[in-house]
Amino acid sequence: MNARRNEGFGLKRSWYHAASLLWIFLIALQWLSFTQESWYTETTSLVLWTLAAICILEVILPFKVLYRTIVKAIVVLYLLHKTLIEYNVYIPYGTLTERTEQFILHMPPYIWFSLCAWVMLEAALRLVNSTRRILVFLGINIISMGILDSFTEIPLWVEIAWVMFAGMGWLVCQHFRNYQLQYPQGWKRMIRYPYKILANIAIIFSLIIVASVNMPEIPPTLTDPYTAWRNYTGTSASQSGNGVLDIPTATESGYSREDNQLGGGFNFDYTPVMSVTTSDRSYWRGETRSEYTGTGWDEPGRSSMDNVGAGETLENEQTGTVNTKKITQKVTMLNDTVYPILFGAYSISQISSVDGEERADRMLWNAERAELHVVTSRQQPQYPKSYTVVSEVPIIVEDELRTKSAEALYSNNPADDQYLQLPSRFPKRVEDLAAEITASADTPYEKVALLQDYLQQNFNYTNNPDLSRKVSNDFVEGFLFDIREGYCDYFSTALVMMARSEGIPARWVKGYAPGQMSLNSEMQAPRQPGAPIETTYTVTNADAHSWAEVYFGEYGWIPVEATPGFDMPLLTETPDVQPADQPEDEPEEEPVQEEQTPAPEQTTAAIPGFVIWIAGAVILLWIAYMFWRNRLSMRFLLLRLRTGRPLTPEQKVLAETERWIRYARRQGLTRSGDETLRESVTRWSELRPSARKTLEELLTKFEQTRYSPATVTADDWKVVYQAALKLRKELKAERA
Repeated sequence: MNARRNEGFGLKRSWYHAASLLWIFLIALQWLSFTQESWYTETTSLVLWTLAAICILEVILPFKVLYRTIVKAIVVLYLLHKTLIEYNVYIPYGTLTERTEQFILHMPPYIWFSLCAWVMLEAALRLVNSTRRILVFLGINIISMGILDSFTEIPLWVEIAWVMFAGMGWLVCQHFRNYQLQYPQGWKRMIRYPYKILANIAIIFSLIIVASVNMPEIPPTLTDPYTAWRNYTGTSASQSGNGVLDIPTATESGYSREDNQLGGGFNFDYTPVMSVTTSDRSYWRGETRSEYTGTGWDEPGRSSMDNVGAGETLENEQTGTVNTKKITQKVTMLNDTVYPILFGAYSISQISSVDGEERADRMLWNAERAELHVVTSRQQPQYPKSYTVVSEVPIIVEDELRTKSAEALYSNNPADDQYLQLPSRFPKRVEDLAAEITASADTPYEKVALLQDYLQQNFNYTNNPDLSRKVSNDFVEGFLFDIREGYCDYFSTALVMMARSEGIPARWVKGYAPGQMSLNSEMQAPRQPGAPIETTYTVTNADAHSWAEVYFGEYGWIPVEATPGFDMPLLTETPDVQPADQPEDEPEEEPVQEEQTPAPEQTTAAIPGFVIWIAGAVILLWIAYMFWRNRLSMRFLLLRLRTGRPLTPEQKVLAETERWIRYARRQGLTRSGDETLRESVTRWSELRPSARKTLEELLTKFEQTRYSPATVTADDWKVVYQAALKLRKELKAERA
């Protein structure tokens, strides 16, 4: 019994002890990743270094527990002192006594974080010491992270994946530990060839990684608790084009109604939103904003909305008098998010159907802003699963619009003053910059074109702008003069406000970019001659976008794109204008927008790319090894398939004999039809004396198999196989 205890104690301080520390440390790193959003940088750094130091000291120190604890405490205090100085929490000065007092004074609360991390690491190492406890420990971590992922704005699926990876490694180590305790002699024999154990572990892990990477993505069967709760309370959990949820600190792209605090960064979320089948590529317009606050856009009132139903013609104020073309869009929603608006190209003129019904009465129409709102219950919000709308797309003659002066455009068709609104403290240098950019222009169109070109050519697109460079409190001024980079909200807001400073009515619009054309769009049902070609676009949260609309009097509201890499078909320097009476060309394939192209690792965000490549290489090497290891069996694979059963050793010897005879024939050793194999071998031995011994050995094995009553074993045909290889080399060498 004492020997058993000593053996177990020695084991705890050996490889399994170190391996357990590694997996616990890896799991702890995932919790540190979660706390980065709420902890100070110095706190996260201190806890990280504390955990790393404790793990290393636990492995390398050969002392008893008491002495190890003393050394660890000294190291933890040293790390605390170094971290506080490095992050300027305190600056030591004076005598040693004074410095000590200063250090003690500034220790709280950092010391408590460090000590808690130490205690939790030690507790996990000593308490989680069996397979059952490991499973419980992993379950607690995974469930806790899943709850936090659902009820906070921080995504934790990457962290959960790493916890599961660490858990698999820990369970494998626990299995080998149990084997070592129960079968010490077998363990000693097994560790003589450790590469076999490591190879099998690597293969199993690689298969799991590759399988998980290639699993198909499917929408969730159940609504997560957070979304269900948000829907129940009537507040959507959707997201905005600038990546901001209605929780301001969210970091995923999408559509939202919260626009009063623009800015920040976001990550692209490629969750599908809707598919749009239409004959014309377009932006899918949602809501507009007119009142700029200096930090974002205020949502307008809705007193002028009218109840409308399917089939009604929607009146649109300030649409202009130019020719338009009707475009039908069939929208199918691909998620359960409740949006406040129905999306459509340009200005919607009619609702054809909602959820397949030609009559629907859950809509509100804002004629001034051309917005089609959804009426739904606050307790049980609902959004149509599909709908069909018709839009009026203006056909603009650019050469004509370019020459129209401000007086010609607005004297008889003035815009509402709200679209010229500037905050009382709007930065003067923004107005001066707009005046400088448009100094050479004579008409509103030319001014807008110059502003558009200036923004696209002088500022960089990024979804995570460096906000540390911002000095101004005004969103537009900070973008134009401080940050000088950003995404669609930055560019579109800047264009609207600079246009307004030049007396040109403009408003801010948000919705979705066209999305990606579906691969099967060209394989749809045959169409009638002359009918437009319909294309289906898949729109994701990553396509959430904002742009500007500029009012040009009789031409109405014209969309203008200021964001680099995005393509709005109207109001460009060289537009492709078509008269209304000519058939439209087939729609071009949507250009790839670099900023919206998902990186290869996006579909496998939980697993780094190099890990996937290593796993794939391990599997390929394993497959190659298995083929090499079973190369002898593979020689008879076709014969086995032909006979329907495994070959006997006698059949393998005969098959191998036929094979080396065929090779001898290719080397010029022919055999007549009435000649026995012994006669042939005798003649061949005279022609190739260097191969005489090998030929006689092969002949002997053949005759024993064919004519002897002795049993042929697997070793016999392996001897034939080796002799046949030797014969090949001898015949090839003699011929050379």
